[in-house]
Amino acid sequence: MKKIFLLFLLICMGSVSINAKDTRQGKKSLEEVLKAKHVKEQLEKEKKFAKEQKFYQADEYDFSEQEIDPKDLDTIEVIEPENDFDITDVYRDDI
Repeated sequence: MKKIFLLFLLICMGSVSINAKDTRQGKKSLEEVLKAKHVKEQLEKEKKFAKEQKFYQADEYDFSEQEIDPKDLDTIEVIEPENDFDITDVYRDDI
């Protein structure tokens, strides 16, 4: 009877330890999956950032067509501001 009990106890302990190892591996694989997902998201953000930086640096753009000749600026009229604004006109009801 003792031998059967010890054999049964040994089998139970072995199965419990196998389940514990599987659970640890399952958690580890879940952590690895989450870590891989996080790394993938960060790589996508990095690609987006690199694309935006490429746009903001404007190394590939040619703006020479948009340059203005300083001589042409002298021909533009200067518009003087109108200083006849009265704040009371804003609050009048009869207008």
